[in-house]
Amino acid sequence: MKQFIIIGHKAVTAPFSLNDLPGAAGRMDILCRCINAALFLSHDLRRDVRVYLVLKGEPDPPKLIRFDGNEVRYLSPDERSAASLIKKALEKNAQDFWTESMPGVSIRRGNFSNLLRELNKKIIYLREDGEDIRGKRFEEPLFVLGDHLGLTDEEEKLIEGCEHKIVSVGPLSLHADHCIVILHNEMDRKEKASLHSINHIIL
Repeated sequence: MKQFIIIGHKAVTAPFSLNDLPGAAGRMDILCRCINAALFLSHDLRRDVRVYLVLKGEPDPPKLIRFDGNEVRYLSPDERSAASLIKKALEKNAQDFWTESMPGVSIRRGNFSNLLRELNKKIIYLREDGEDIRGKRFEEPLFVLGDHLGLTDEEEKLIEGCEHKIVSVGPLSLHADHCIVILHNEMDRKEKASLHSINHIIL
């Protein structure tokens, strides 16, 4: 399972208009693009991927939303489709436990710290000054990415308090959804190379 956490510092925590994702919805467009980058292949979904959104905007923060690639339905590769599923999740009365709003989409009340404790895994944090990912192999990775505001000092301290590794996909600052595509590409190549090696040994 490959897991991604994306933090939306302005992303609203109540139902919103699908007609203004960048504005009134608090840059919800960024989170929607990240969902699509993490889950979609050309004609299929990545079934081994789970995406967590940390919503920190008004009026009722914080909330967590989870997309499970193995179970999600009614998701098309456009921002509005992903936003519609987020909106439906926010229409639920969020509790301190996961509640499914649609197949493969769940919501709960909680913050970044709660989520890290729940997942209890080594964190792979993307930052421009990290180690180059080229040549790296990730086993059951948990990636953390920020939105257009990056991560706060407090959020970075939470990561530093866990087992973690800081990595970079390149020397320039990229959009979070572009970083996710690059990460998938690197992992796809490694997985294909490993499968080729196994098949070669068997033959």
